[in-house]
Amino acid sequence: MNTRPEFDSLLPRYVQDRRSFLVTTLGAGFALATQPVMAQTAIHTAATGLLEGEVRVPVVDGEMVAYRARPAGVERPPVVLLVSEIFGVHEYIRDTARRLAKLGYFVVAPELFARQGNPQAVASVAEILEKITARTPDAQVMSDLDASVRWAATEGADTGRLAITGFCWGGRISWLYAAHNPGLKAAVAWYGRLVGTANQFTPRHPSELVDALKAPVLGLYGGLDSGIPLETVDAMEAALKAGGSLAKSSEIVLYDNAPHAFHADYRPSYRKEEAEDGWRRMLAWFRQNGV
Repeated sequence: MNTRPEFDSLLPRYVQDRRSFLVTTLGAGFALATQPVMAQTAIHTAATGLLEGEVRVPVVDGEMVAYRARPAGVERPPVVLLVSEIFGVHEYIRDTARRLAKLGYFVVAPELFARQGNPQAVASVAEILEKITARTPDAQVMSDLDASVRWAATEGADTGRLAITGFCWGGRISWLYAAHNPGLKAAVAWYGRLVGTANQFTPRHPSELVDALKAPVLGLYGGLDSGIPLETVDAMEAALKAGGSLAKSSEIVLYDNAPHAFHADYRPSYRKEEAEDGWRRMLAWFRQNGV
């Protein structure tokens, strides 16, 4: 699998400095930092008709825990990589995987923070950001996502029809992976940050990778998102329009009255109308691009 050199060149560094896997099981329920859960809006998707549960994905330095959901009895289903928010693969992400699997997709949601810590068990968002997500290298994440694709192939999935989607932190990662994997067909980034400070863990950001895109990206953003300035969204949209063919094939949708995390049905930020519209657009984007 051919990949982006700016990420691959960092692989030896993180492998040499690798930690043991701190997360070896996904646990159950919602992340501690998201409590209390908005029970009246949290969606629950039954596992009926699915093969789902915790799996182990071989990666360059061991095994990474992940959640897998796929339709039972379906041969060679297309693959969706599902990338979590900062809270890891908790119940919201697992339920989202089941929703996609019900529609015929082989979904892999890897616990990409497995070496850095367990965000589900941390009550403070600030602590998660400082001690876990900020210390998770992009190179490590790209490698782990590549490994998830290879693993899906061994499980009989059709990795020639490959998409990625993610929320918040996972939205940024979706942009990056669209600039990383030439085998990707489509990406949908839910309110992922577009700019940031370059450092050893995050050397490049989506706004810098417009001309490197290898698959079209649909970006879904909230006009009331206090963490993602509108000027950065506008600048990204302008850059896409001025970019190459895959950049021009990408699209940004802005929901004027939506805050950050408007798809997160278990949180007060949830906006049903915008979340459902974004979901329909995501599925159409996958179909339009052959996934």
